[in-house]
Amino acid sequence: MTSSKNTPEISPVYQLSDEYIERLAAVDPGLATALGIAGHDHEMTDFSPNGHAKRNEVNRSTLATLNTLDASSDHDRLAAGVLRNSLDMSTLEYDAGEHLRSIRVIAGDVDSARSIFDLMPTTTAEHWKTIAERMSGVPEAFAGMRESWNLGIQRGVVAPRRQALVVAEQLETWAGTPTNPGFFTQFAESATSVAGAPMTSLRDAAIAASKSLGETSQYLRQTYASSADPRNGVGDERHALARRRFMGMDVDAREAYEWGFAEVRRLDTELERTAKEIRPDATLNEVRQFLDTDPQHSIEGEENLREWLQELMDDAMSFLIRENHFDIPKEIHRVEAMISPPGGAAAMYYTSPSEDLKRPGRTWYPANGRTRFPLWSEPTTAYHEGVPGHHLQIGMATVNSEKLSRFQRNEFVSGHGEGWALYAERLMDELGFLGKPEYRLGYLYAQAFRAARIVVDIGMHCDFAIPRDWGWHSGESWTPELALEFLSARSSSDDAFNKSEINRYLGWPAQAISYKLGERVWTGLRDDAKRKHGTKFDLRAWHAYALDLGNLGLDLLKTELARF
Repeated sequence: MTSSKNTPEISPVYQLSDEYIERLAAVDPGLATALGIAGHDHEMTDFSPNGHAKRNEVNRSTLATLNTLDASSDHDRLAAGVLRNSLDMSTLEYDAGEHLRSIRVIAGDVDSARSIFDLMPTTTAEHWKTIAERMSGVPEAFAGMRESWNLGIQRGVVAPRRQALVVAEQLETWAGTPTNPGFFTQFAESATSVAGAPMTSLRDAAIAASKSLGETSQYLRQTYASSADPRNGVGDERHALARRRFMGMDVDAREAYEWGFAEVRRLDTELERTAKEIRPDATLNEVRQFLDTDPQHSIEGEENLREWLQELMDDAMSFLIRENHFDIPKEIHRVEAMISPPGGAAAMYYTSPSEDLKRPGRTWYPANGRTRFPLWSEPTTAYHEGVPGHHLQIGMATVNSEKLSRFQRNEFVSGHGEGWALYAERLMDELGFLGKPEYRLGYLYAQAFRAARIVVDIGMHCDFAIPRDWGWHSGESWTPELALEFLSARSSSDDAFNKSEINRYLGWPAQAISYKLGERVWTGLRDDAKRKHGTKFDLRAWHAYALDLGNLGLDLLKTELARF
């Protein structure tokens, strides 16, 4: 077993990685805010063709320089590999015109332009002056998006019509109405409690921003939709590119599809068995209905839910530190539970701490208009988003400035990151945190849900038929309606959430497969290490070694963990 890498001296590869982050922040102010890089919070990202071209030039010139540098040392080899993987993918995606059709319900340009305001500090009048200035740039940012989408139409590079219509609806929610104020209006009015806040500027900017959202919604419905791709899936070629982006490795779509079905079958059996532990005489659906409606398994009110989630994550953090399962730096002992604003993603998500750690890592829970929240499925999700999931993984990378380049500390390959977070759920189950039958049922539903996502994502995008031996719509092609039925049978969430998930998969191809396929890589690598070291295997040391690598593509992860 080799030791973790020693702290490297600054090398040309590390210098280039640092410079790349600064150059990219200058042409992507939203990214700068997300990373906590000062000096750009008053600016909006330019989503026009010119803005995309500037970011592409930064990527290409950085890649050209990287290819001239010596990367023979251990730390340079890893840092260069992580940076090269990202730059290669970014240039391939640009050449394929993906930036001209970034219309999706989550993680597209529309979502990025709105959600960046969630990360801005709001405690002083000066903070609100900065927000007002950035908000005044929202109309230009959305005009730039429309310009890029028009260019995509001219080149025949278009998003699916379904995504255009779903995003139009999302924009209408955020734009609001005179009787139901939208995001920017509500956000601006929240500054009234801050002495000296520039309320006139904020209100004017909110009106203009809301108008631009409405205009963009109309554009998507009345102009873009008629030119959009009428198909739901993106086809194997685009999906293969997306698989490489989200996994950092090549994935055989047919093998993954068949493995996903096998996992669904295995987990269906385990769900039935666990449900009998809760109510022996009830069906699985009846048990789920009972847990969803029984007041003793629920909590009332958004703030009560937030406090419950905060306590859950605090307890997990204390246990992992006390029992010495991880060496967690004090700087990231706190992860904040938050309620996300309406109109966004229907699923819980995580935002990382700022580089200076002044803004903590946060989990965001969408209430989706509900006031009562069943709790049985929430612990596993909290461990996924908080500790030992995303917060531990991303927070450790943020703190690890002596071992990782700046780019490594801020990189996120989904197969690695989401695979780790799903592994974290499994670990908490192994540690007994999901010992209550209802909590374990929630964990199994989460596992089955992710396995089902592999099936429906690959099936819809690659146009694979449902296996003839499955016994449900055998031999048929996937449709969004069939995908919803298949997914809902393995979901602990309501219909509104499950419908939103189908829109997410169709707009964000291959991202959904990264969770379970990523976990498969993580658990396989842990098994490899156990076989290699036998009784000398130290799980805590393996965790430390793995997290010290930062986030990286799964091909690189396999290579590096083979050195453990």
